[in-house]
Amino acid sequence: MKEQDHIPTSRFSRTGNFLKTGAKVGGNYLKYYSKKLLGTDDTDALQRENAEDIYDALSKLKGSALKIAQMMSMDEGVLPKAFTDKFTQAQYSAPPLSYPLVVKTFKSQLGKSPSEVFDSFSKNAVAAASIGQVHLAERDGHKLAVKVQYPGVADSINSDLRIVKPLVSTMLNISSSEIDHYLQEVQARLMEETDYELELKRSMVIAKACAPIQGLEFPSYYPEFSSGRILTMDWLAGKHLSEFLKTDPSQETRNQLGQLLWDFYDFQIHELRQVHADPHPGNFLFREDGTIGVIDFGCIKEFSDQFYNDYFQLMIPEITNNDKNFEELLFKLDFLLPTDKPEEVAHFKRVYFEVHHLLSEPFFNDEFDFADPGYFARIYALSEVYQNDKMLRKAKAARGPRDSIYLNRTYFGLYSLLHKLEANIITRSKVGTLAEHS
Repeated sequence: MKEQDHIPTSRFSRTGNFLKTGAKVGGNYLKYYSKKLLGTDDTDALQRENAEDIYDALSKLKGSALKIAQMMSMDEGVLPKAFTDKFTQAQYSAPPLSYPLVVKTFKSQLGKSPSEVFDSFSKNAVAAASIGQVHLAERDGHKLAVKVQYPGVADSINSDLRIVKPLVSTMLNISSSEIDHYLQEVQARLMEETDYELELKRSMVIAKACAPIQGLEFPSYYPEFSSGRILTMDWLAGKHLSEFLKTDPSQETRNQLGQLLWDFYDFQIHELRQVHADPHPGNFLFREDGTIGVIDFGCIKEFSDQFYNDYFQLMIPEITNNDKNFEELLFKLDFLLPTDKPEEVAHFKRVYFEVHHLLSEPFFNDEFDFADPGYFARIYALSEVYQNDKMLRKAKAARGPRDSIYLNRTYFGLYSLLHKLEANIITRSKVGTLAEHS
């Protein structure tokens, strides 16, 4: 894959890249309609060309622009397949940064070049994502993974989100108020992701806390070879999910891996009150023996006791199946607002009940088969219905607690991983039922 020797960092240059991409997309539509007039209607080709052009622009910009693509790639069924397929590359195979820029980062952060810090250091990145890329290094006979952040990522987050806002709003068909509510939370998490010193601390804390979960492996971290823009850890063996699935693992292995993922997230949320909130395939290494390496704790969402206790009452059937109690809880969580008219309260309450009960099905059963395509088809169908719901579209205020945004994304990302694994797992919490925890 071709390396980049330059990343646009100024707001002017980054905006210019978006404008050029918009022109390309417009040109694609002109070609499409020209062909349509001649009797050729190739919508799939249009989607592929647009996905290619948009991804090409985002991958060159790196940072939050590419991160948005990565996040959207997890929502299969929401975006056209061409976009999902292309944006998935943002998870671990984006165009890497050239070696001279890596050396420059090392010298500015550690005062030494990679060759002065390590016995060996791969000049080519072994993986590259939205915020940084990974190099294989060795020191004293020990294999290490060294994550190097792209230059200018932290400085460009605010301007990038303003630029990408119209694109995301259009592609996801959500209102300006909703996208603002969403992007404010995304901005906070992205700023944390660019702080490798914070990631180092969190990684060590969560890895230690989750160590008793047998079957999970976490790397050791090396503060002496790390900084705000460089993070050094043990090199872990394993395959990314798409590569692993090509080995045709047995159903027993799929179930074992799926159970590990479920237990890992269950423990974090209900015991630690914080969660590894970026469960995309690039953050896990799967092995044939049914174990998993966890390699990235850049995106962590912490929950207050108040939010946790209120939100997880939604998992208690005695509350959600009681109309009065359910309505009171929705008001408490700001899904319903004091300004809502009676007909809006009735409509929104029905919407939230249907959506909540569908997404919560795994929790209301002792076991759940995530291989079931019908379940995900129902999710996508219901999502499409409510994306076009006139009363929801007219609502100007964003709804729901901001803390729920990453929690919901975490669960949906987990569901997606389990669906790809085709895992059938025990979904009852092993640290106690949700009702007991709330």
